[in-house]
Amino acid sequence: MEALVVSSDSRRLDVDAIHAFLGGESPWARGIPRATLERALANSLCFGGYLAGRQVAFARVITDRATFANLVDVFVLPGHRGRGYAARLMEAIVAHPDLAGLRRFTLATSSAHGLYARYGFTALNRPDLHMERYDPHAYDA
Repeated sequence: MEALVVSSDSRRLDVDAIHAFLGGESPWARGIPRATLERALANSLCFGGYLAGRQVAFARVITDRATFANLVDVFVLPGHRGRGYAARLMEAIVAHPDLAGLRRFTLATSSAHGLYARYGFTALNRPDLHMERYDPHAYDA
């Protein structure tokens, strides 16, 4: 199995591939406009996973790089799943120096609790303190 190379160099990101997956295949960002995605990428710490220079995995961290981070938009392209690439991506994320010493690092997942638990993520300590504004139709035309 070829080793996944993970990079946080935003110049390497394949925005076309990221937009194709998030906007067309992901249940959480389906329909996201390309301009919205580009703004999100520019204002986040992004991680690409590459095989032979081709991007096959992605994760984005929204962070102030001092106290807080939120992990979002994590994916491995369908043809590359089941090979440990999500774990390799998570190893790079938790080891990144800009994410060290944070007071809070959050994420939301519907299906990968076991993966994230291996990297110290747990259910909310105080769910009664957390609130959200959620608009599932934000990207509807």
